[in-house]
Amino acid sequence: MLKYSTLKPRILLHVCCGTCALYPYFLLKQNFDVTFFYYNPNIHPRKEYIKRLEIIKVISKKYSIPLVIGKYEVKKWFRLTADLKNEPEGGIRCSQCFDMRLDSTADMAKKLGFDLFCTTLTISPHKNYRTINSIGMELASVKGIGFYQADLKKKDGFKKTMELSKKLNLYRQNYCGCVYSKKAFKI
Repeated sequence: MLKYSTLKPRILLHVCCGTCALYPYFLLKQNFDVTFFYYNPNIHPRKEYIKRLEIIKVISKKYSIPLVIGKYEVKKWFRLTADLKNEPEGGIRCSQCFDMRLDSTADMAKKLGFDLFCTTLTISPHKNYRTINSIGMELASVKGIGFYQADLKKKDGFKKTMELSKKLNLYRQNYCGCVYSKKAFKI
């Protein structure tokens, strides 16, 4: 059972990993009652997915942040991206991946009665915040729920979240999570 502590608007924050979740959480909690949503079928291999989930659980427990865990639909993700495997990082494959994850986030937010949803994805300097926000706004319009647009890397957001994760000695990965980005970064 999720517990909510305030009368602030309730926001379901899609989190991709612990490092990227920290600064956005502290920023958003000033105005929202934040719940984490971990839904990342793109993360591969499964060992990496679990490692990132465990870090999210640690953060959730440490700061008493409610956490909703989505299904690990890796087969669905591979079907979605199979024809796009040769696309460059930041291209249409990434947009399809963002859409899949934000679609699930919007559905979960609506199902659980949240006021709006958001994502930590815009904190990455490797992700196009305009693309992510555009997808979020389109889904919000279709599904009848609010979307919080953000460019979380602004005002040194990425630097701040990295400093926080280092201070807490959290695992910090060096690729977005998908097998294609792993190859692109030669990991």
